[in-house]
Amino acid sequence: MKKKIRSKQKAFSLKDRFQYWFDNRMSKGTLGLIRVLIIASVILAVIIAVLIIAFGFNDGENTSVIWDSITTLINAWMPSFEDGSPGYIILMSIVAIAGVLFTSVLIGIVTSAIEEKIDNLKRGNSLVLEKDHIVVLGFNPGEFSLLNQLILAAAGAPACVVIAEDLEREEIERSINENLDVPKNFRFVCRTVDITDPSSLEKCSVETCATIIVNPTDDMRTIKAVLAVSALLAEKGHPEIRVNAIISKNEYRFPPSLVEANNITTLQTNTILAKMIAHSCTQIGLSEAFREVFNFEGSEFYLADIPDIAGLAFEELMLRLNKAVPAGLLRDDKIIMNPPGDLILSESDKVLVFSEECDSAKLMSAPIDLAKEIKTISNTDEAPTEAIILGHNETLSIILNELPENVSRVFIEERTLNQNEIQAVESIAARRNIALEYITGDPRSEKVMLELAKTAEHIVVLNDHSIDPEESDMDAMFLLLNLRDIRTRYGLHFNITVEMRKEHNQKLVGDGDHTDFLVASSMSSLILAQLAESPELIDVFRELLSNEGNELYLKNVGLMQLAGTYQVCELRRITLTAGYILLGYLDSEKNSNFNLPLDETLTLQNEDHLIVLGQN
Repeated sequence: MKKKIRSKQKAFSLKDRFQYWFDNRMSKGTLGLIRVLIIASVILAVIIAVLIIAFGFNDGENTSVIWDSITTLINAWMPSFEDGSPGYIILMSIVAIAGVLFTSVLIGIVTSAIEEKIDNLKRGNSLVLEKDHIVVLGFNPGEFSLLNQLILAAAGAPACVVIAEDLEREEIERSINENLDVPKNFRFVCRTVDITDPSSLEKCSVETCATIIVNPTDDMRTIKAVLAVSALLAEKGHPEIRVNAIISKNEYRFPPSLVEANNITTLQTNTILAKMIAHSCTQIGLSEAFREVFNFEGSEFYLADIPDIAGLAFEELMLRLNKAVPAGLLRDDKIIMNPPGDLILSESDKVLVFSEECDSAKLMSAPIDLAKEIKTISNTDEAPTEAIILGHNETLSIILNELPENVSRVFIEERTLNQNEIQAVESIAARRNIALEYITGDPRSEKVMLELAKTAEHIVVLNDHSIDPEESDMDAMFLLLNLRDIRTRYGLHFNITVEMRKEHNQKLVGDGDHTDFLVASSMSSLILAQLAESPELIDVFRELLSNEGNELYLKNVGLMQLAGTYQVCELRRITLTAGYILLGYLDSEKNSNFNLPLDETLTLQNEDHLIVLGQN
């Protein structure tokens, strides 16, 4: 039979027990320290009083000795020779010295507690007491497009944005104040928060906010933040609050059931930027049109209730609506973009307008005769052109697939592609009837770069998504600077489209002549701000940024044979008949003008472009 072996219990000394007890008391924080200090001081005062009474050093009553001992401790008052016998003076002096220590330690404890509280306030650890605010999860120093767009979207009305990030509150506030002009109607409330932790997010009062924007730069952190805030909203019983996020890679798309259950809106930036690059590389100025549509500085899309439209055809509305461009209708909870001109409007229809304000649209009397014959747009194709794509990322196939029809030949770097990617791009090129050529040599060398620059009119610089954004932006910047130098020294006339990932890096190299930038962080911010302010227009934004439906185009005036003088209302009718919505025009100096008054007269040159919305 096995015997149980009991380990011999270690005997702890009185000193060990006292230290353990003292450590536990200290761990209770400031109140624990003060409590221990008071108890120790009172015990000392009582012991001294007992000694005075025991040795007969007191001349008065015993109770007064105890009180004198306690008051001497509190006041740290040294006794004088007239106060009593030498024994009384010596023991009371000990109490007075202990009182000095008591006061010093107490002041230190209180000072530390105050400093700790101030530090907590600086870090932004208190609960946010706001309602109908916008919560922005994530803050990227140097990237202020999103915050600036939210300020513009407020349009002078009182508004509050709560910014949550795992940074010191002072650092966030200082960065905002140094880089943004914050109006008096607008408030930023900053909190130090782990945006991937639901319990940490509670201090942002997400259950009382109007909408939530997830703003970090990497996909993994974005996904964790979306899941964390969705879990918190479900726990608080407010799953209806919309969560808006941008994710770069398509493989991180949320399942539809999760999106619907948690009211999540996400868009994939890599696909969006690839499409913009493909269209912008041969149409310098189109990226500005995209920015105009998605920012709050000029005109943007609204759903407007316009009286007296019942019975009008959409074409007549187009010719009568001033200070706004009708671009579609909301009917039966579905938005119809660019409807036929003969579609009859009903009283319940809301109009999708492109205007500076939601209520700025004015219905005027028709300035031209609808029975008047109009000019027909020519369908002359643009001349064949060639493009060079330097660099590589996962969007190369999308760009090739989205290139305009007039791109007949494309040069790419074979050395950056694996076998599967080569097969994919060759298949797309064959289907699109694009001649695909591989660049031999290092395109970063001046000799190869010069040969390429003499070959094609359009050069695209792609950003390497597999490395750090700062490093990949630096590579793109140096390539751009060298291309600009070659263009200047050799008198060439090619244009450059550059993909960058950080807004502040793009500012370092400026726009330059015939250079178009598409910045991932900037475009993401514009789209997120629109989603936050106009969630009902999500289908509009998706259509504009997808591969199907209506898109933005620049139409050359010369190719359409529209050079001449026109009233804006006449141009609207001409483009609508051809299947397009006229949003504005781009002159030969690349100056864009949007949402022109109906009665304004334009003189168009062959080099100008109309900015239109439609299907090709």
